[in-house]
Amino acid sequence: MNEARFSSRRLIVGALLGAAALIAAISVASASGATGPPCQTSGLVIWSNNGAGGGTAGSVFYKVRFTNLSGHACTLKGFPKVSAVNLAGKRIGSPAQHEAGQKPKLRKLANGATATALLRVVDPGNFSPSTCHEVTAAGLRVTPPGQSQSKLIPLPFATCSRAGQKTLSIGVVQ
Repeated sequence: MNEARFSSRRLIVGALLGAAALIAAISVASASGATGPPCQTSGLVIWSNNGAGGGTAGSVFYKVRFTNLSGHACTLKGFPKVSAVNLAGKRIGSPAQHEAGQKPKLRKLANGATATALLRVVDPGNFSPSTCHEVTAAGLRVTPPGQSQSKLIPLPFATCSRAGQKTLSIGVVQ
């Protein structure tokens, strides 16, 4: 009789552990949206089509592109971090601000697919020379949303070297 109780208890404990594992797996799938892990910087090629930006009065727009070459699907959501840099990779001026009124949406990237974020570069001529100190940036330092590692993009453009001037703004990844 004791052996039957012991076997029943093992069966119940095993069933409970199995149920707990199933609940944990469902929770992880729900939290990730079952769409894939976040895109890691190391699996992305980050680039821009130098010189192909559109312009409006006082600004030029460039598409910052994120191409997934990780070998698997991944996701991006939010605003990348973007700063102008000199030839040594050191930041110039203030980092890009987020474009107002844009709401992040989860963007799933299949292997080989590309997402974009629109970068606005304000002409430094819109600022006082004494508060701007115009220089030519060598490129951009871009960190994908949710990541801490960045990559450099060669993209020469005129900008203000003094912090406080809002010469860059970035939209959400789409």
